[in-house]
Amino acid sequence: MPDTDLTFAVFTKPWKTQSLEELCAIFHDMGFDAVELTVRPGYQVDPARIAKGLPQAVKVFADNGMRITSLAVEPDEPAITAAAENGIPLLRTMARATPDGYTASEARAQREFDALVPLLDKYKVTLGIQNHSGPFLASSAAGLRALVAKYDRKHVAAVWDCAHCALQGESPELALDIIWPHLAMVNYKNVIWRATTPPEAEYQKWQPYWTGGRFGLANWPLVSALLKKRNYRGVITLSAEYGDEKSVNRLIREDIHWARSLFP
Repeated sequence: MPDTDLTFAVFTKPWKTQSLEELCAIFHDMGFDAVELTVRPGYQVDPARIAKGLPQAVKVFADNGMRITSLAVEPDEPAITAAAENGIPLLRTMARATPDGYTASEARAQREFDALVPLLDKYKVTLGIQNHSGPFLASSAAGLRALVAKYDRKHVAAVWDCAHCALQGESPELALDIIWPHLAMVNYKNVIWRATTPPEAEYQKWQPYWTGGRFGLANWPLVSALLKKRNYRGVITLSAEYGDEKSVNRLIREDIHWARSLFP
C-alpha cells in the first residue's frame, strides 16, 4: 500500500474549457490537495502533445501548491514516458468488454497489459484499472481482482470505485477485502438507480443517476471507516460526476468537505 499521507484529488473531466491556472484557483478554493488530470483530445493537455503539455501542467499546479497524482489517459509509451518524467505514478483507465464476450475480452485486455508491463517496469509507473459498471470488464471488485491478480501491483493495480460496486450490490466490506492486496487508488462518487419508465409499464427500465455523496447507494461513511481501519494512506479521488451538470461546482464543493470530515 502507499505509504504517503492521505491525499484528496479531484478528476478534472467536467472542467474542459478552463485554463490550467483557472483549474488551480477553482480546486484550491474548494479544498483539494491534488488532481487527476484528464489527458484527452480537447482538454488542457492533449495526448498528441503530452510530452510538451504535461510538464507545463505540472509546473502550473506546483506553482499553485497542488500536484497531479494520476492521469486519466489511454496507456501507451508516450503517456507512460511523460508520466515518469514528470513524477506522476499512476495512469488510470478501464477495460471495455467487446461483442465477442466477457472471457475473450478479459483475455485480450490482459494481453494488452502484458505488452505494457516492460514499459511500466522500466519507467516505474503503475497502470491502475478501475472497476466500472455497464459495458466494461470488472464491474465489481471481484471482477477487478480476476482481471489484475496475475500482475505485480507495482505494474498493474486496482482503482476501487465504491459507487460502481454499489450499483452491482457488492458490499464495501467484501469489496475492499477482495481488492486490498491490489489497491492503488480509491474513487469516491455516488449514484442511484432511477426508473426511466412509468411505474405501470409492463417492463421497468432503469439507469444510473449520479448524485451527491450523501444521497446514493455507496455508503461513504462506511467506506471511509473501512479505509481508516486498514490505515489507508493513499489517494482518494472524487470523480465529480453528477447528473445535474449545472451544479457540479456546488456539489463537488459539498462532497470534498464531507469526505474530509469522514477522516478526522
